[in-house]
Amino acid sequence: MLIATDLTKEYPSGNGQLAVLKSVSFSVPQGAFVAIVGPSGSGKTTLLGLLAGLDTPSRGTVSIDGVDITLMTEDQRALLRGEKVGFIFQSFQLIPTLTALENVQVPLELRGDPTAVPRATELMERVGLADRADHFPAQLSGGEQQRVAIARAFSNAPRILFADEPTGNLDGATGNKIVELLEALNRESGSTIVLVTHDTTLAERASRIIRLKDGAVIEDRAR
Repeated sequence: MLIATDLTKEYPSGNGQLAVLKSVSFSVPQGAFVAIVGPSGSGKTTLLGLLAGLDTPSRGTVSIDGVDITLMTEDQRALLRGEKVGFIFQSFQLIPTLTALENVQVPLELRGDPTAVPRATELMERVGLADRADHFPAQLSGGEQQRVAIARAFSNAPRILFADEPTGNLDGATGNKIVELLEALNRESGSTIVLVTHDTTLAERASRIIRLKDGAVIEDRAR
């Protein structure tokens, strides 16, 4: 479903190149729940951005459902993300002038989906925020904002969901509820989930752990 082959990402540095990722390769089957872990600076977030098509590699390829997204234009990658990919940001990235429900509706409305309102309402109920639908992000707690972000990410019924430190800005108890929600959505929808985390407890709940160090994979194990 997701295949990374020899992914390398370099940036100019002085008179040479700084390699943030070094020939990373792995494949992820549909429906898997994968955690990418490693110390700060190991390349986790860079890898996630490449896998989601938010950035392009210096070398190597990423395939989603048999399609090499590294050969696509940015517009083509954006279209693919709208059809098959969900992304949850650590900082939530909610639109402050829209209500929680309207934030969830946005991806659906951009696609011209006539079921945007009932679909968004259903997702708000699914994440336990039906009674907060008319609230603005500033009126919600961090955990509530993250649940809205998850509902938005699932609005297009993604084949694959990427999450960058989804519990990073939350306390332990709230973070645990977010993980349980992701697990439930993974089981019920069959969406593949690939998340980056510093939280070893969260990582151990995934079905597979990929560990990075200095831009390279040093461990890849199933639980």
